[in-house]
Amino acid sequence: MRIFFTGGSGKAGKHAVAYLRNLGHRVTNIDLAADPAPGGDTLNVDLTDAGQVLNAMSAYADFDELDAKGGKPAYDAVVHFAAIPCIMMRPDNETFRINTMSTYHVIDAAVRLGIGKVIFASSETTYGICFAHGEKKPDYIPVDEDHPTVPHDSYAMSKVANEVCARSFQARSGIDIYGLRINNVIEPHEYAENFPAFMADPATRRRNIFAYIDARDLGQMVDCCLKTDGLGYEVFNVSNDDMSVGLTSDQVIAQFYQGVPQKRDMGPNETFYANDKAKRLVGFKPRHSWRDVLKG
Repeated sequence: MRIFFTGGSGKAGKHAVAYLRNLGHRVTNIDLAADPAPGGDTLNVDLTDAGQVLNAMSAYADFDELDAKGGKPAYDAVVHFAAIPCIMMRPDNETFRINTMSTYHVIDAAVRLGIGKVIFASSETTYGICFAHGEKKPDYIPVDEDHPTVPHDSYAMSKVANEVCARSFQARSGIDIYGLRINNVIEPHEYAENFPAFMADPATRRRNIFAYIDARDLGQMVDCCLKTDGLGYEVFNVSNDDMSVGLTSDQVIAQFYQGVPQKRDMGPNETFYANDKAKRLVGFKPRHSWRDVLKG
């Protein structure tokens, strides 16, 4: 596939881009942080500028396409990961403006150009727990896609607004638009660097609902969505199967979730950030775990 991928130089994006390219997809990395070079399938684009987005999405990806038969190739799919990735990196109003306007422009351009598949990065923060002031517990566990999304911070607000925007574009256009509520992204080297501290103090993982997503498995999830057509508008939690702490689910409930309603029985190491829907609808199968690195 020929894929227009925004934010491909970020922590999550660089792994997803590598994963997709290894599968043979042609991926154009759209990122202000990238170092563009002629013939590098990379382009610096200000996504808050609608004209730049539409132009980039309808442009050549590389010099070899100048000789393509049948004219300029079109993109088969758009993957939109670019964003201000956290609170306290920009003023709150700028975080909201940049994240919402860039998403609007990306999906709008895809619809105008007749691209039939858009996958965009939403966030675990939409559930209002991650960046809450003080402790906010889930309404129930495990947290699935039906859980209310009423956050209090500008970053999570922007992600909720983006989901509403995406749903409206899908209703108008009929294309497939899938939102990924991505949990805390972990790169392979971070298991040895960070997870021993998580084992020593599980409370540090409370804001992430004790979950995580391996960056390589996130790439797999994107590919699963690219392969799955006809779902219309959907949002998916994206997480690995186990928790990011060494406690059992019963121990986590006893220490952190007493009194929180439990929707179903859980396995001893099962994530509290439910990924059942992604498995059921697009065939997601997480392959990685910190347990493969931290033996014993």
